[in-house]
Amino acid sequence: MKSLLFAIVILGSLLFFPSKAEAQTNAKVEIEKLIFAYRDALNASDANKVVSLYTSQGVLLANAAPTAEGAEQVKGTYQYVFDNYKYSLEFTIIEIIVNGNYAFARSTSKGSFIIKASGQTVADENRELFVFEKVNGNWKIARYMYNKAK
Repeated sequence: MKSLLFAIVILGSLLFFPSKAEAQTNAKVEIEKLIFAYRDALNASDANKVVSLYTSQGVLLANAAPTAEGAEQVKGTYQYVFDNYKYSLEFTIIEIIVNGNYAFARSTSKGSFIIKASGQTVADENRELFVFEKVNGNWKIARYMYNKAK
């Protein structure tokens, strides 16, 4: 009887609790959606939406710019960028690695931006590194760094 009860408990746990592999897959799908939500907010020049994708203590390490730490500085950096440039970028995800409540992803982006003051369109291509943290059940950008690919 104990063996039967034990077998039922084990079988039940396999049916009702996702496996580690399934949890990893789900996390990767959620993070992929987050990266594309970031792309969409960037292309829409929406600083509020971008900041909502970061943790409250998020850090932005932008190419050739001072480090922005915390929501206020991160928002200020994006607002400055959006006031001066209009982006049109596509992201390609290279890898996503999940480890507990943290994850990282490497990606590339390619497209262009318009310098608003002159109307000039400039080709743009970057390499990105995202560090994510799961906060209250949701993945957020904890750290983001990018640099020019060429």
